[in-house]
Amino acid sequence: MEVNIRGRNVGITDRFETYARAKTDKISTLDERAQVLEIKVSRQSDRSPSNGDRVELTLIGPGPVVRAESDGSDKYSAFDTAMGRLIERIRRAKDRKKERRGRGRTSLGEAANADFSVVDITPADVEVIDRVSTGSIPAVSDSAAAGDESYSPVVIRSKEFPATYLTVEEAVDQMELVGHDFYLFVEVRSQKPSVVYRRKGWDYGVIGLNDAASVGAVGG
Repeated sequence: MEVNIRGRNVGITDRFETYARAKTDKISTLDERAQVLEIKVSRQSDRSPSNGDRVELTLIGPGPVVRAESDGSDKYSAFDTAMGRLIERIRRAKDRKKERRGRGRTSLGEAANADFSVVDITPADVEVIDRVSTGSIPAVSDSAAAGDESYSPVVIRSKEFPATYLTVEEAVDQMELVGHDFYLFVEVRSQKPSVVYRRKGWDYGVIGLNDAASVGAVGG
């Protein structure tokens, strides 16, 4: 496995490089297909003892990308914490694959008919789905968009990503590997936008949109 180390606003010493490379041997043991590990070290602008350096790890291979990051008082402590998170995500992904092979694959239709109990996924509440489908989320007013300087505590940032077509199980794997609490994707069988999200422990939820839009009644 190739290991690339680079620093931003901080020097990479031979001692740190030797330390980091010795710690990466465990990754090759857990994931034989791993090809490249990118290690990025940066110095934080806030030089307080609890927030000195940041280490970001990106593991690249033929499968999904695995990421982890951490802040620390120095680059060594930040690296150790980030490496621990990366290894834990690799292990969780391997455990999920073993569990899936043991019980076989389940289609989304079969899972829905069984109330998702066979795939350890619980559907979101009807109220949550209604709020998502109707877009009942506070938005910035037109006056604010036009340059009104009145204060508003609501800040909305927009991002767009290429559509990813996955099964529910694959989406959960992707979410675990990048360490997020939710993952937006297009369900490959239904071709509908969906979101999986983390609940407690190994429990997950899934939100999907149907084709019927909810439109309020219009008065005469």
